[in-house]
Amino acid sequence: METEVVVVSATRSERMIQDQPIRVEAVPQEEIEENLTIAPGSVTALFNELGGLRVQTTAPALGGVRIRLQGLGGRYTQVLVDGLPIYGEQPDAFGLLQTPPLDLAQAEVIKGASSALYGGTALGGVINLVSRLPGTEPELLLNQTSRRGTDAVGFVTQKLSDRWGYTLLGGVHRQGIEDVDGDKWADLAGYWRAETRPRFFWSDGAGRSLLTTVGGSVEEREGGTLEGATAPDGSPFRDRLHTERFDAGTVGRFLLPSQRLVIVRASASGTWHDRTFGTDLDRDLRGFALGEASLSGTDGPHTWIAGVALHRDWYRSESLPAFDFTHFVPAFFAQDEFHAGPRFALSASGRVDFDDEHGTFFSPLVSALARPAPKWSLRLSAGSGHSAPTPFIDDTDVVGLWRVLPLRDVDPERAKTASFDAGWTGRHVEVNATLFASKVEDPLVMRESAAQPGSFEIVNAPGPTRTQGAELLTRLTLGELQAIGTYTYTDSEEADLAGGSRREVPLTPRHTAELAWIWEAEERGRVGAEVSYTSSQRLEHDPYRSTSPSYTEVNVLGELRIGETRLFLNGLNVTNVRQTHFDPLVLPARATDGRWTTDVWAPLEGRVFNAGVRIEF
Repeated sequence: METEVVVVSATRSERMIQDQPIRVEAVPQEEIEENLTIAPGSVTALFNELGGLRVQTTAPALGGVRIRLQGLGGRYTQVLVDGLPIYGEQPDAFGLLQTPPLDLAQAEVIKGASSALYGGTALGGVINLVSRLPGTEPELLLNQTSRRGTDAVGFVTQKLSDRWGYTLLGGVHRQGIEDVDGDKWADLAGYWRAETRPRFFWSDGAGRSLLTTVGGSVEEREGGTLEGATAPDGSPFRDRLHTERFDAGTVGRFLLPSQRLVIVRASASGTWHDRTFGTDLDRDLRGFALGEASLSGTDGPHTWIAGVALHRDWYRSESLPAFDFTHFVPAFFAQDEFHAGPRFALSASGRVDFDDEHGTFFSPLVSALARPAPKWSLRLSAGSGHSAPTPFIDDTDVVGLWRVLPLRDVDPERAKTASFDAGWTGRHVEVNATLFASKVEDPLVMRESAAQPGSFEIVNAPGPTRTQGAELLTRLTLGELQAIGTYTYTDSEEADLAGGSRREVPLTPRHTAELAWIWEAEERGRVGAEVSYTSSQRLEHDPYRSTSPSYTEVNVLGELRIGETRLFLNGLNVTNVRQTHFDPLVLPARATDGRWTTDVWAPLEGRVFNAGVRIEF
């Protein structure tokens, strides 16, 4: 029986996925291609395949999102591309929306505190996007949606010699402003965007390799009231964001004669924003640079790695210079994996960060793998980490920093996470169950200032945020037919700023589930269907209701292959679930923090059809 071999790099040991002491979930290229036709301009659609991971809208007027792992806030997830933090220290609400998945070979996800591996922003987990290698087929994808969305993405690749090769990704995208419910407010933000990413590969076939990449994108995004319309206060309100991104990075691997491996990673990125929020204007720059070198080797049952890292994170604002900062953080990290035969493995990692402003932090991570029987695998992981305070939280994604006071006497956030996984794999069935828990001390929240009424301040909450839950994944494969079921239970509580009690974390459904079915024939195409359920959620910024209703979405997918051409047609959310079927999105009066919209707890665009063509050359 043919067995698929999946090697993951996010854990730094680069072992096969079934031999990793810490659980890693990998989205292979086949599943990436299934979701590629749903959202060709964004990688967010493919993450919906994973239990415990939620794509949460945090900037309704402009359509920004954050990725939440096991109930933790989106700012706690470190996103890497080929092991490089090209989105910066903390990805903003639009970075993943501006990343086409056409050039990806795999996506790797580690849930739980991973600061021992990658530093403070990996407090809740790590997502690593792995690019395709040279030598695959060039492709062109064209897509059109029923909501006036257009995508054109191309991928070119070539091996120049036995050692050299390159890939090139380029795309242009356009989305018209859509007022789905007819209230003269944009439910779907309009935008146009262009991006390009060349990658250059070198390998001598004897353990030495080099990957170098540069990337750039420009986007104009617009939401708020439609042209000529006004908000409930009688004035127009436009929310516009112009974004320019540029990054460069390299990963080098050099095998020494002693069979030790030297790995060098370096990257630099900059994101320029020009935002108009009603009458408020600001231009800013968020930058990040990383340099890292490590040495690894294998001695008997031990596979180890030790290294040093330097990173610099900075922010500059033209209109709000009081928020400017520069953080410089050197670090040391080490990891040792002990494999006592095929049935037991233990991994211990540690990292020490020397933050120039907030002091020294130690982040440990311990994981164990046991195989009590041939088809069974048990994993236990526990770790802790920290995150330096910045003003970029979910609330400021919506309202910006104009009404927010500069940070003062704010402590770093600290988290502890633990998980237990049990997996069973048969000939046609795979089952995995997970129990997880986390505790975030001193979480950052935004509240109205008592000293300066009308202004807001970011402070540490008076109590921790505690989350616990469970995940269940089942996969059935029968020839060309595959069925996948996922279920996630999440119980998350935080301190109530209005009193000494505790409350449910907003926008965190207790129950989510999905059942997906797909039939695929390599030479003919594929058809499939997905049914997903989301339970009720507590709402915070919504005068119409305090708890959302539950809802169910249905997607149907179809693709026909004719030679090297694939024609696709998809119906997304065919049940036409839409938040504005229940209540308005726009508030009856502008909130004191500047927002004009409620929380987003359900789809805003309703039913969408998209069709296109994907051509391999």
